[in-house]
Amino acid sequence: MEETLYNIEIHKESNGYLGRLFSDVDGVKEFKNEFLDQLLRDITLDMQLALEEFSNRSVEFSETQEGPRH
Repeated sequence: MEETLYNIEIHKESNGYLGRLFSDVDGVKEFKNEFLDQLLRDITLDMQLALEEFSNRSVEFSETQEGPRH
């Protein structure tokens, strides 16, 4: 099954780059940077942190549903 997690837009502006990250969970986030590689780094880092947080919540939820492990 395929599911879209993020949509990304990147625009070149006169003073650098503007990136927009769209997700159902976090809505729209904007990133600005003078350099494209740094903009991509910022977007990637934000996505990684959000997915780690989601993964941690999923583990916590499944543990509460299963009860304590011994």
